[in-house]
Amino acid sequence: MIPIEGKSRVIIENVQPQVDGGLYPAKRTIGERVDVTADIFGDGHDHLRAHLLYRKEGAPQWSHVEMTPSYNDNWYGAFTVTEKGTYEFTLMAWVDHFDTWYDGFKKKAAAKVDVHLELREGVQYIKTVGGDKQERLKEAIRILEGDYNAALHYVQSPAFGELVHSHPLITHATTYAKALSVVVEHKKANFSSWYELFPRSASLQGKHGTFLDVIKLLPRISAMGFDVLYLPPIHPIGKMNRKGKNNNVRAEAGEPGSPWAIGSDEGGHKAIHPELGTLADYKKLIAEARKLNIDIALDLAFQCAPDHPYVKEHPEWFKQRPDGSIQYAENPPKKYQDIYPFNFETDDWQGLWFELKSVITFWIDQGVKIFRVDNPHTKPIPFWQWAIAEVNKEYEDVIFLAEAFTKPKVMASLGKIGYTQSYTYFTWRVYKSEIVEYMNELVFGPSRNYFRPNFWPNTPDILPFHLQHQGENIFIIRLALAATLSSNYGIYGPAYEFYDNVPMQGKEEYYNSEKYEVKRHDWKRANRMIDIIAMINKARHEHAALQSTWNMQFCAIENSNLLAYIKATDDLTSVILMIVNLDPGGRQSGFVQLPKDRLKLGDHINVKVHDLITDEQYTWTQEWNYVELDPYKMPFHLFKVEIHESYL
Repeated sequence: MIPIEGKSRVIIENVQPQVDGGLYPAKRTIGERVDVTADIFGDGHDHLRAHLLYRKEGAPQWSHVEMTPSYNDNWYGAFTVTEKGTYEFTLMAWVDHFDTWYDGFKKKAAAKVDVHLELREGVQYIKTVGGDKQERLKEAIRILEGDYNAALHYVQSPAFGELVHSHPLITHATTYAKALSVVVEHKKANFSSWYELFPRSASLQGKHGTFLDVIKLLPRISAMGFDVLYLPPIHPIGKMNRKGKNNNVRAEAGEPGSPWAIGSDEGGHKAIHPELGTLADYKKLIAEARKLNIDIALDLAFQCAPDHPYVKEHPEWFKQRPDGSIQYAENPPKKYQDIYPFNFETDDWQGLWFELKSVITFWIDQGVKIFRVDNPHTKPIPFWQWAIAEVNKEYEDVIFLAEAFTKPKVMASLGKIGYTQSYTYFTWRVYKSEIVEYMNELVFGPSRNYFRPNFWPNTPDILPFHLQHQGENIFIIRLALAATLSSNYGIYGPAYEFYDNVPMQGKEEYYNSEKYEVKRHDWKRANRMIDIIAMINKARHEHAALQSTWNMQFCAIENSNLLAYIKATDDLTSVILMIVNLDPGGRQSGFVQLPKDRLKLGDHINVKVHDLITDEQYTWTQEWNYVELDPYKMPFHLFKVEIHESYL
């Protein structure tokens, strides 16, 4: 096959970021940098140049950034996205004969070779790049055509080198086969602090709580620094096969059941549990929360209790068993008799899809902009791709958090097709090697372009083994890790800040789980953990380095129980150093190495570190520095790093 342009000699391969060959867009938020790399090479020894071209989709003109080569023919360029929407980018590369001539000229001149003819070639190149249009280029031609020694001196000067670099000779360029996409979302997609509570346990009097009770708790949540309040399902709870305390298959009289068993004769997914209040109360909660810069997140659980209206109105949406009964949910040996899953293979799948999408838009119209989606991996991925895309066409700035503790490829696919954030395996990454491996995978692996992690140390479903029967130290450690490793994180409270640690025997589940009963919490109680949460969240909001997951770099430290990492903005105006003692029961010490290249430190180091939690301050004047952490005092350092300006 004869190429379209046979004179094009440059090959462009392995362009990143691209997701599944460009099938899905890469993800960024406003203000983030898009790092673009590619393998660019050609035949022979001619000099290559390359440009990264980018624009907001629909813009008439492309902007360009020069790419720079690193090793093994890998090239790099970057641009910053400043608006929501879709950006597109591509690459252009070419053999720059002007630059090739210039490099050869310098080598010949250094070897005392006669270069009269080369000077004449240089004049031709200057004319080709516009020598008849710019006074600077005209002057260069006059010098090259004048005195030989003067021309020789001028061509070897830095000024002429800059002239060559700033006037690329673009001929027979290769353009990458297609433009690639980057979808840019609002900043909260990349930076949020979640707090989960059961509204039915919000009463200060110990009775069934209401939305109005939750409103009374908003100052407490705001004081701790959270900006998302997530409530488990707020809909009517099924009465048939209702679960009792500790997941008992039969509820006693007065037991409230699981909020995830949605629907009864009181309504379904577009209704509100009567004991929580009215729709007007819920909208008042949303409005009052927004006054404190808190968004209310709705739990989106697409499943039904046996007495949900859908079961009677649309029995075809559920799987029928040979005896005529409907198949309830199972995760053998677990049985969920109080929940009927939808059958997405129903002949009326289109009707089911449109109805479920209408549930989402109904709640958006009430003021909800954030959805925590329960078990999205148990519904077809094509459904989510369609539903999320349709919602995004109609509404701006909607966040979908995938509660998908499942297989990696399924979690990845949910991210690719539109989920804004996702729960992660952080909950079970405890040891230093595990944390380092997992974070490097998230930050530097291919999933960085489509998977936004949201770190949760606990959930109502999960009391991990390392928190069971433990004291406050491990709770502080896991909080500090979640809130500083990831820019999106959350906790299920008040179980977390009150150190609830009693499990079901042999399971990672809470004993006397709040999922099945109304709890009475002492909401006025204060403790050390609440103060630490508030200080960490304050640091997150005040220091830009903590508002990204993607700027993390681990630091060497001489102790397997100590974990150290730097987070910094590109311009180093915000630098945070975290050092965490992973041992909740013992004092640990070691020497931490400052990353000199990342911090642009010279040979004379002068770094001030200020612990934003304990207010300790130190001046470090060497690359390796001693640290010691007593978990009973504070198991981590959250250092603000200030670098002396003379060494930047």
